[in-house]
Amino acid sequence: MPCEGCTERDNVSTGATMEFLLLGFSELLRLRVLLFLVFLIVHLVTLAGNTMIFMAVVMEPSRPPMLFFLCQLSAIELCYTLVIVPKALLSLVVADGGSISFLGCAAQMHLFVALGGAECFLLAAMSYDRYVAICQPLRYAAVMSQRLCLRLALACALGAFAVALGLTVAVFRLPFCQSRRIDHFFCDVPAVLRLACTQSYGPELPLLAACVLLLLLPFLLILASYVCIAADLLRLASPVGRGKAFCTCISHLTVTLLHYGCATFVYIRPKSGYSPARDKVVSLVYTNITPLMYPLIYSLRNKEIRGMLRKMLRRKKIAQVN
Repeated sequence: MPCEGCTERDNVSTGATMEFLLLGFSELLRLRVLLFLVFLIVHLVTLAGNTMIFMAVVMEPSRPPMLFFLCQLSAIELCYTLVIVPKALLSLVVADGGSISFLGCAAQMHLFVALGGAECFLLAAMSYDRYVAICQPLRYAAVMSQRLCLRLALACALGAFAVALGLTVAVFRLPFCQSRRIDHFFCDVPAVLRLACTQSYGPELPLLAACVLLLLLPFLLILASYVCIAADLLRLASPVGRGKAFCTCISHLTVTLLHYGCATFVYIRPKSGYSPARDKVVSLVYTNITPLMYPLIYSLRNKEIRGMLRKMLRRKKIAQVN
């Protein structure tokens, strides 16, 4: 049953004029300038790191599948931070920067979920690439063809876009209470669901379905790939060979654990476990810190990436000299 004070609204007539207020870090007003500077520096470094990896891979004439997927991962991280961080920075420096329209909030939620889901699917595709490289090395070039990589990349994007669209429509068709104050720095699904005028668990069902499709299904595929990889590595007689093969998976495993650790903590839990302050801290990690760490993880662990970055910087120096 709807709660008292709900606003029963017609999406067509009032959706364009309805507004939400993102509270963000309003409880830390004295630290507003410091937070702005920290977020801005982290954001700029994240953009620079992911852009460098993206450009380095794009400029390389021959790209193996893993680097192709890494290029797509960097593009996702670039869009991911651009969807969330600029609005959060604006709310720290402008008096009414926390206000966001109904359509703007829906668009931000949809893009955020779609990009996060695309990353989950992409991590599953990257785990399949590692499985073929380690367990079927002689067939690697034939199996991981450019056509298959393009199809996997397209499937990741379209699948995540479709699931995110269904979830966003389901959330924003709910009646909202008079208070439209979102205790978050962006339109995250659990924070917006808190405004829904219902006492039942019905509004959480679309979120549960999205978690199954975007989190659980790719995670099971990643787990299956690494179980096969581990079984194959145990059959190797040489410890050196096992170590070299495992080293090719460390970067992917690290990124997967970071991504799924934060997402699981925020989205896979009962409604009673919601804590705005705790969610904002975790959200800060996966919208600011993890996108910053991904380029560092891959550039430090991947010799090909380091080589391409050096070549790109050499080309830039030569162009400047000429």
